[in-house]
Amino acid sequence: MAEKTKYQLEFSVNASPQMLYQYISVPSGLAMWYADDVRTSDEDVYTFVWDNSEESALLLRKKLDDYVRFRWQEEEDESIYFEIKIRVQELTKEVTLVITDFAPEDEVEEAKRLWETQIAELKALIGA
Repeated sequence: MAEKTKYQLEFSVNASPQMLYQYISVPSGLAMWYADDVRTSDEDVYTFVWDNSEESALLLRKKLDDYVRFRWQEEEDESIYFEIKIRVQELTKEVTLVITDFAPEDEVEEAKRLWETQIAELKALIGA
């Protein structure tokens, strides 16, 4: 399996951390912008559906109004994950979503573009 490269993206979002957290942590919220459908059969296993394919991810960690971290279940390397973090700049109170993810080196740019598209969908949804 190809080694994966860690990358981060930041997106300014005009929304409260409390509102954003519902869109990044709850299956119904994630289904509105990240996947066609999101289900949980177990509190910590999320099944993401796109077209006719499904992928399951284990919820590794979460902190209310702060972040969620998942690992795809087919991922053998336990150090590989994807995280969506809400960061609030102390002085300006600007809210930023920080995405941390991993992809094979030759797919990083494509993966970044996919996140950009998905976050644009989220921002359109919430009017940010």
